[in-house]
Amino acid sequence: MKSFFRLVFLALVLLVVALVSALTAMRFAIHGQEVRVPDLVGKTPAEARRIADASGFQMDVERQYYSPSVAEGRILSQLPLPGTEVRRGWQIRVAQSLGPQRVEIPNVLGETERAAEINIRRRGLDVGAVAQIEMLVAPMSGAQAPGATPDQVVAQSPPPSASGVSTPKISLLVTEPAPPQAFVMPSFIGQSLGGAKLALQDGGMRLGSVTETEQTVNATTVPSGPAPAVFPSLPQPLSSRPSLPQLSLPQPSPASVIVSQSPPAGGKVVAGTAVNFEVR
Repeated sequence: MKSFFRLVFLALVLLVVALVSALTAMRFAIHGQEVRVPDLVGKTPAEARRIADASGFQMDVERQYYSPSVAEGRILSQLPLPGTEVRRGWQIRVAQSLGPQRVEIPNVLGETERAAEINIRRRGLDVGAVAQIEMLVAPMSGAQAPGATPDQVVAQSPPPSASGVSTPKISLLVTEPAPPQAFVMPSFIGQSLGGAKLALQDGGMRLGSVTETEQTVNATTVPSGPAPAVFPSLPQPLSSRPSLPQLSLPQPSPASVIVSQSPPAGGKVVAGTAVNFEVR
């Protein structure tokens, strides 16, 4: 019996040793390749890249900022921060200094988006975000007065002649044409064509094609009278043959009654939509 308990105890001891060994090996595998992030701030991009490569990191210059304290062309900030322990091969994202702000922010209010972009880039700056705003919406603070035309800059950030700017980018707010006014298509069935035409004009729409129903067209008859005699054996010259009367279909009048319409009633239409009718 004692031998049995001794074997169980030894098995438990071996199991605990195996678990501890596995945890130690796992911890070493996870943290064994961790290194400290070097300090790249103040270095030139070439120097910073050599230091990063020597430590097993990848360096990427993502952004540029103005800085009164860090010389132009040198590393202004980095992420991860210096001294952070990360795995070898991690990417270090850095920002490069542009030195003190020496470029005056131009005034592009009232210009088209294209003209503003040319004006901005001509000064060595970049265009940031470009947002659109409908002309009917009141402009935001710092924008021009209402009444702007489409594709016109009504606000910019930073504002004109701003100082202490951090990034060499100017964001723009540009007007866009207001969407056409939408309506719910009314029903004109049963109304007169003349009344429907006036209603369309008042609503900003226009009259499209007007056709008559087949029943109305079939009701048009040929003038009554005896049919001319036909003599197959005595052909007549073309110039002397009597001409058949030409049929002229009646045109729809303002009093014609609408029996169908397109677009149908209840649908969404915009100003300027052509509405087609079938009348009788």
